Amino acid sequence: MEAVGEPVVSVVIAAHDEEAVIARCLRSLTSGAKLGELDIIVVANACGDRTAQIARAERARVVETPVAGKAHALGLGDAECRTFPRLYLDADVDLDMASLRRMLNAIERGALACSPVPEYDLTGVSAVASRFHRVFDQLLTGRRGLAGAGAYMLSKEGHGRVFPLPTVMSDDGWVHRTFSASERQSVEGARSVVRPARTVGAVIRRRARVRLANRELDRLGRKADEPSLGAGQLVTLVRQRRVSVLDALCFLGVLLADKIVARWRRVRGTDAAWSADRSSR
Repeated sequence: MEAVGEPVVSVVIAAHDEEAVIARCLRSLTSGAKLGELDIIVVANACGDRTAQIARAERARVVETPVAGKAHALGLGDAECRTFPRLYLDADVDLDMASLRRMLNAIERGALACSPVPEYDLTGVSAVASRFHRVFDQLLTGRRGLAGAGAYMLSKEGHGRVFPLPTVMSDDGWVHRTFSASERQSVEGARSVVRPARTVGAVIRRRARVRLANRELDRLGRKADEPSLGAGQLVTLVRQRRVSVLDALCFLGVLLADKIVARWRRVRGTDAAWSADRSSR
């Protein structure tokens, strides 16, 4: 997109081997945008595919680096931004302009950080994995945060608290825990299309990574300000028939498995590793 005048928001997309999804992400974002409204930077980090070429063809500015790692990539992209507020968007997530503008309104009304409400696209997801995702989505109703939506936006003041971003496994978790509940907002009416892990194995591996990432944030002094989900909430969902008993059993089975995997990774010393879930691409 050619810059005409001053953009109203800068967008940073960290992309590692995302040739299968980067065009879709950029087209979803720019469809309906005014010329010059968006300042988009794609950071192609340690890519061995055509991510950078495709992003340039979609008229995004591209930064290339041989160094892998999302936190590093976000920092490089952030240094290229032309304006505030700033949106940090996952390459495999779809966010449209209507949702982006609602997020801008939230920032203008005083939020230091905000995110859309994630909407799961369960196309191609296995039966057990789908049950897990549906239960998880129900459990988070009314307590959405900035993590897990695939996108978050920071005001200039909010940005000053977050950056320089440390090398952490969960950048959105770090951002979420940087702000109090009164300073951050999950914006109703703003939607991001998230494609979750499709297989049970992929769900377990991803949940184990999330568990380890949360432990890392705890060690770094970024404690969660909301209580953990408990069995009581799950029982309530079953009693209200919002989820079935089979759904609940599948959910609990995945939680048990990911706890075992996370513990094994700590024993092996591989708990700091993070990799993209390719099952959802």
